[in-house]
Amino acid sequence: MPYSLIVDILVAILLVVTIGYAIVLNQRLGRLRRDKAQLERLAASFGESTTRAEESILKLKKTAELLQERIDKAQALRDDLAFLIDRGGQAADSLEDLVRVTRETVGVKPRASHHAAAEPSPRPSAAPARPEEDDGRSQAERELLRAIRSAN
Repeated sequence: MPYSLIVDILVAILLVVTIGYAIVLNQRLGRLRRDKAQLERLAASFGESTTRAEESILKLKKTAELLQERIDKAQALRDDLAFLIDRGGQAADSLEDLVRVTRETVGVKPRASHHAAAEPSPRPSAAPARPEEDDGRSQAERELLRAIRSAN
């Protein structure tokens, strides 16, 4: 066989292989172009999502700051309320002492109660009531005495 025929057959085989490879490469490039369009859409969608996420983070930070302010106010109110409860307890103790002293002064004895937590009610005194204007007590003390007497 002549040398030129062998070279021609070899070139023809290489051309067929090259054409086949070009067809496969063309198909892959077509898929890459389609995927490129999808990738561009995906990148645009990702950019929009990132923007929304950043806006949401800013809103979340503002909400967290607002919640922290409310927590601080609530803690201050809790402290104030605890102080007021303590003061109310002290005032109640003072009033209880005042009632006890007033009962002893007036001669009223507490009534027995079937509830352990309930405050005993006073009994009427055998002594006649003194005129309230002449006893030197304050208006609040006189009103307290009236309330104790009317509870009987």
